[in-house]
Amino acid sequence: MALSATLHNFAIHLADVDRGVYQELELRVARHPSETAEFMLTRLLAYCLEYEEGITFSDGGVSATDEPAVLVRDLTGRLTAWIEVGAPDAERVHRGSKMAERVAIYTHRDPVKVLAQLTGKRIHRAEAIPLYSFDRGFIDAAVAAIERRNTVTISITERLLYLDLNGKDLSTPVAEHRVA
Repeated sequence: MALSATLHNFAIHLADVDRGVYQELELRVARHPSETAEFMLTRLLAYCLEYEEGITFSDGGVSATDEPAVLVRDLTGRLTAWIEVGAPDAERVHRGSKMAERVAIYTHRDPVKVLAQLTGKRIHRAEAIPLYSFDRGFIDAAVAAIERRNTVTISITERLLYLDLNGKDLSTPVAEHRVA
C-alpha cells in the first residue's frame, strides 16, 4: 500500500519590507512521503519570499518532472517565474529558464555544492539566475518547530528573514549566490 502525503496547515502573516508585500496567507502544504521536512520548509519559504499574484505550488508536488516546486503564472496563464527548490539538475534549470521570464533557486543544502553541480553546464541565461540559501542551523531549528497546524509570521528586511513559527523565534540572512 502506498503512503499518502501528510497535510500541514500554515496561517502566515507575511511582511516583506524589501518588496513592499504584506499579505495574510492560509496555505495547505502536502508533504509527499519522499519529501524531507527541510525541503518542505524551503518550498514554503520560497513561496513566501517570491509571493506575488498568480503564485502556486506545482500540481505534481515534488514528483513533478515538468514543473518546478513553485511557479507563477500571469492572468493569461503564461508562465512568468520558475522557482526550483533543493538541488535541481542543470537540465531542469535550463528548461525553466527558456520557459519563464525569471528563474530562482532556493536551497536548504550547502550552496557551494549546489553551485558546483551546475557550474560548467549548459543553462540558458545562467548569469541571471539567483540561488538563495539559508543558514543550516535556522533550517534545523525551524523544522523542529513544524506541526500539523502552524501559525507563522515571516518578516523580511534587508534580506534578513525573521520567522516566528508556532512561538519559536528564528532569523537568518537570505544569502544570494549566482549560478554563473
